[in-house]
Amino acid sequence: MEKVAIVTDSTADIPYDICKKYDINIVPLTVIFGEESYKADGIDLSIKEFYEKLRVSKHLPKTIQPSPGDFIIKYKELLKNYDAIVSIHISKKMSGTADSALIAKKEFPDKNIEIYDSQLVHMPLGFLVIEAAKMSKLGFSTSQIIEKLNILQPNMQSLFVPKTLEYLQKGGRIGRAKSLIASLLEIKPILTLKYGEVSPYKNTRRWNQAKIEIIKSMHELLPYAEKMVISVGDLDLKEEGEEMAKKIQEEFNPHELIRVDFGPIVGAHLGQAIGITFYDRAILGY
Repeated sequence: MEKVAIVTDSTADIPYDICKKYDINIVPLTVIFGEESYKADGIDLSIKEFYEKLRVSKHLPKTIQPSPGDFIIKYKELLKNYDAIVSIHISKKMSGTADSALIAKKEFPDKNIEIYDSQLVHMPLGFLVIEAAKMSKLGFSTSQIIEKLNILQPNMQSLFVPKTLEYLQKGGRIGRAKSLIASLLEIKPILTLKYGEVSPYKNTRRWNQAKIEIIKSMHELLPYAEKMVISVGDLDLKEEGEEMAKKIQEEFNPHELIRVDFGPIVGAHLGQAIGITFYDRAILGY
């Protein structure tokens, strides 16, 4: 039986306890505040410390993808104990992380290493990684894992609402939502991920209305889920995130619901926000 290691990057925002449970390996990106740089690994810079810095920073923090060398070190370490690697990463339209992984792969020409561009970020990416890790533990081969990821990826739903588009605009990550900038002060947009980048989903006029519309939209996007899995994420809006999670639990009674934080890399480009990711686990058939 092929023993497969699962690798991702820190933009997946997977909680530490889940990474530990499923042996998920993280190659972190770097976040830079002025002249100070930190690995976005939850140790070098905690979520709490990041939020504190973000609140007082006069300039938008910068982010840097891992180098090919970072991946070479990780792959070399894992290949001592694993037969193969599936490395799943943030959308290429948002970061060069997957390209760094591809360069690193060339250093191991005789090894089975699959680099997977998720076309996603945050928990949409995170859930792909978690499911891949579950499949690895069940003994799935690399080809079987990739086959299931190709089923799940287009069915992964995400809706998020930032309190302002300022961070997305300045960070250049606004993608197809550029058309919203002209009416920045007049709307509270609900955004999604489409074709590997941030896209507008629905416009609202007020913050509270946006949160209500997210729940309505969840019904529209996934009306017949058998095993609904949901994450509720927030960036520096803990109380509102908890309130949203409670409403969603009552509304959907999901198979599984987890609370997560937007990590430093996603947070650097998003600012204060609430984000919901959801999918029907039944489509995977295991």
